[in-house]
Formats: sequence, C-alpha cells, structure tokens
Amino acid sequence: MNTSGRVSLCLYEEKYKEDLHAFELPPEQAEFTGLPAETLSEALANPGKTAVVIAQDEHAVGFFVLHRGEGIADFYRDTTRAILLRAFLINYKSQGQGIAKASMELLPGFVRTNFPFIREIVLAVNERNISAASLYSRSGFLDKGLRRSGQKGPQKVLQYALDGSLRRQSIAGQLQ
Repeated sequence: MNTSGRVSLCLYEEKYKEDLHAFELPPEQAEFTGLPAETLSEALANPGKTAVVIAQDEHAVGFFVLHRGEGIADFYRDTTRAILLRAFLINYKSQGQGIAKASMELLPGFVRTNFPFIREIVLAVNERNISAASLYSRSGFLDKGLRRSGQKGPQKVLQYALDGSLRRQSIAGQLQ
C-alpha cells in the first residue's frame, strides 16, 4: 500500500498535459468525477479555479481542481474563506499505492501556502461514493450534516477547517 516514489502536489504546468489526458477510470468511478481531459480546459479558463496535479516521480498520477469565490455558493455559503475541492481522482493504473491518502495529507499545507486567506476546505461527495467518502473522512474532513442535490444524486458537503476549529468542535461533541 505504500507509494514507491515521492508524492507531491503542484500547480498545473503544461508538462503534465499528456499524462493527464491519458488518465482512465472504470465506469463505477468515472460516474462520480470528471477526467482531466474533460475538466482541465475549463479550470484553466476560469480565474476562480486552480488546476492541481498530484505527481509521483515527476509524472502526473492524480488531479483535482480548487475552486474559490462566488462560484462555490451552490456548494457552500462562506465563499470568502472557503475553497472547494472538485474533480479529485487518481489515475486508475496508479490506484492502490496510497497516493490518494498521501495527497490528502499534503492538501492542507498546499492550501495554506497557495491560498493563505482560506480557512476551510470543503467538498461535495455523492452519498453512493462510499470509498471516496471514507478517504475524505479518514483524512480529517467532517460531515456536519450539510447536504446538496447533485446531478448524480444527493451529496454530502464535508468540511476541513485549516485552523482545526471543526476538529475541536467534533471532539468536544464526542466527549459530551
């Protein structure tokens, strides 16, 4: 389950385009996310979105988009202090190596460095996408009961406070 090479998060660069456009997912995973070939152009054209590459040994093995500003209002009301994680995926041939877990561990530091004004990471995960929800939960994202309707069914809106306040609230609630 350990990764064979160093995993890193980096802002999209053209050198990753060929790797990203070759990504594949089985239908049961593709149902819940868009491949980079489908999402990259729009992310690069939208000033509120930032394309992020998950790299291992200088090769793209995963991808996601960070979305900020008024464009996230459909997902979360605090559009000034939150950033939305979208289209997260690991290329199918790179799955099962711990890359998703490693990238989630790197995410808070990446956001703090590149978006110092952001205080919270949010994401929406389809309620039927059990494996993704489990990854996000194990990575510290909390389900505070927020829900939204997505194109493929109901979604949980999960939250990760960069200052730790959500985690403290959750622990305090568990102790009562």
